[in-house]
Amino acid sequence: MRLRSAWLFYAGLMTNPARVVVVTGSAQGIGRRVAELCAERGEALALLDLNPSPVPAGADALVLTGDLSSEEVVLAHTAAILERWGRVDALINNAGISFITPAEETSAASFRRVLDVNLTAPFLLCRELGRVMLEQGNGSIVNVASVAGLLGISDRAAYNASKHGLIGLTRTLAAEWGGRGVRVNAVCPGWVKTEMDAHDLGSGAYTDADIVGRVPMGRFASSDDVARAVVYLSDPAASPFVNGMALSVDGGWAADGSWEALRLKKR
Repeated sequence: MRLRSAWLFYAGLMTNPARVVVVTGSAQGIGRRVAELCAERGEALALLDLNPSPVPAGADALVLTGDLSSEEVVLAHTAAILERWGRVDALINNAGISFITPAEETSAASFRRVLDVNLTAPFLLCRELGRVMLEQGNGSIVNVASVAGLLGISDRAAYNASKHGLIGLTRTLAAEWGGRGVRVNAVCPGWVKTEMDAHDLGSGAYTDADIVGRVPMGRFASSDDVARAVVYLSDPAASPFVNGMALSVDGGWAADGSWEALRLKKR
């Protein structure tokens, strides 16, 4: 551990990197928008996805591909990031998959796959990159959970379980690491107009009207709505004492217990 600490220190002196932010699921949607906002702030980016991620204009970026539920892939990506910059200042765990099927029709294999991508992968990245932050004595982790991590939503047993677990992981790491300089928070989006939503909408699982009618603000979230909350929580200057928070970015979905007629009457 002492050797690793010394290596990180000297690597930082030699490369003098900008603030380094790791973003998963950066090829599209929320992750891509987070990367763009971080680039605008002059931050260096490690962009992780199954597919190659676009690099924001002018960004100092490292593009890495692979299945993040694989421990070997996470270890290799961590080594590549440290070789490039010698430090990590923020980790944004955004990558995830949706799965809409009644619980009684959900296979064990499907359930495990959703948990692998949505919960095991963030844990592995938190563990490996969190070690780096702990040795530095500072860092921020933001896990992109969901309103489905706060509430039960039908036909999503695997997805809901993975997002509830991600919020539990967030709170646990916040308790373990907050006193050592590493903050851990979660963002809980409602329905967002992304490629994932287009897929789920196309399956007939719901309609635009279903979502708009349920959200007090009367619209879907945009990737930018969620990304700005992520960047806020990742920034030590903007949120220095925010730790263990599950921040809803859902237009009021989780706050509103009204029935639909009452909700729409107030618009």
